[in-house]
Amino acid sequence: MAQRERLRWFVFVTVVFVLFFSSCSQNQNWPQFRGPEGNMITGSRDLPEEWGDGTNVKWVYELSGTGWSSPIVWDGKVFIASTFPEKIAPVTEHSPMPPEEDSLQAGSNPPQPGQGERQSSRENPPAQGGQDMGPRPGQNVQPGQGPGGPSPEDNDTSYKNEVYRWELTCLDLNTGKELWKQDAFRGNPKVTKQPMNTYASETPVTDGKRVYVYFGMTGLFCFDMDGKPQWQKDLGAYNTQGGWGTGSSPVIYKDILYIQVDNEVNSFLVALDAATGEEKWRVMRDEKTNYSTPYIWKNKVSTELVALGKTACSYDPGTGTVLWELRIGGEQTIPSPVGDDAHLYLGNAGGDMAKGDLFSVKAGAEGDITPKEGEETSSGVEWTLPDAGLANASPLLYKGFIYIIGGRGEILCLDAVKGVQVYKEKASGAGAVWASPWAYNDKISFLDENGVTHSFKAGEKYELFSENKLDDRFWASVAASGDSYVFKGAKKLYCIGE
Repeated sequence: MAQRERLRWFVFVTVVFVLFFSSCSQNQNWPQFRGPEGNMITGSRDLPEEWGDGTNVKWVYELSGTGWSSPIVWDGKVFIASTFPEKIAPVTEHSPMPPEEDSLQAGSNPPQPGQGERQSSRENPPAQGGQDMGPRPGQNVQPGQGPGGPSPEDNDTSYKNEVYRWELTCLDLNTGKELWKQDAFRGNPKVTKQPMNTYASETPVTDGKRVYVYFGMTGLFCFDMDGKPQWQKDLGAYNTQGGWGTGSSPVIYKDILYIQVDNEVNSFLVALDAATGEEKWRVMRDEKTNYSTPYIWKNKVSTELVALGKTACSYDPGTGTVLWELRIGGEQTIPSPVGDDAHLYLGNAGGDMAKGDLFSVKAGAEGDITPKEGEETSSGVEWTLPDAGLANASPLLYKGFIYIIGGRGEILCLDAVKGVQVYKEKASGAGAVWASPWAYNDKISFLDENGVTHSFKAGEKYELFSENKLDDRFWASVAASGDSYVFKGAKKLYCIGE
């Protein structure tokens, strides 16, 4: 009996030990866009408080390709997606001129969605790199509006003669050494893009067994952790609004990969078996081009898959059945939702044509929960904040407060329960903001395109904590793992740690 009890005790201690260290390991990973839970909250410890060129920079990796996708990290490995232009179509008298190189340098003011004229669809070497979703000049017609099919801009078909390589690169987090680099595809682009976007604007995702990289209309590719190709999937090539390109990243939950493919011709949400690429289900969406990444909302009632558009829809992750829908309006569907066990917070970016509202959706909502005309609540909507100031960055939920970072460093802090303003500030001298803010150690931080990270105290009173700068241009959201940050600039990848 004594021996049996000792054996049981040994098994119990072993299980606890394994679970503890497994949990710690998970907290050190940054497996997808916006982190482990898709909310930009890091479980890392001992992240540096100060950094800059020459200060707490562990290593730097030179980037030679383009890609607005953000880095991800798993078990000490950093993964980045890029494209490399091998042959660029020449500019002719019938083609608009590409942007001047100076217009792509740090500190410039990129055109906002809904402003400016379309420029050439060609990429202008030397190649730049960056984030999940770069800026796109638009027109009077916004994504989600207007007829489907080819837009007038698609008359320029010279992109079909261009040649690119689509690649996934793996680096050692501790040293910055390149472990492997794999070509996913080499050939002609299947659709055009705006010159300030790239053909690698979607952030990869990993489950620790495989890495999945979605290159928009080029296709979906799966590799094992050592870079060996596993499977690939062609989800179709469809025109996007104004030829802007794509930007919605894949997410994974319980061995199922989810991809939101919204465009001007054939929008849908698809679920694939992560191990094989076999399609599990597909639902059509009454939407046009969108850039928001789907969100897995684990609440006290159920787990839901939420995808935004002009209408926000919640789906059963297992079947694709629509659970609820909410017409949210706005102009640009770029920010992704964020939530806790009781509420989901979502909205679209606003603009001159329509203001972007922020909604608080209750867990357990069902059916059409759109508030009636003139009202701000419904059976499924707790509160609505009109014209909330959402831009490209997704909202951040942290310890009872919601933080919204505007396109030029405007800071709005809200009480998450009541939806009322706590304070409104602006970061002095902030450049344009494309990346999502993050929370760590009771501080809120956001990165502007000029490489300045603005950090301020979390809570009901605004207090600037620090400003740290890297000499590069940034549109990618940060990744955090262990005691290190990984920043992806236009020119270099930076590992920051003490």
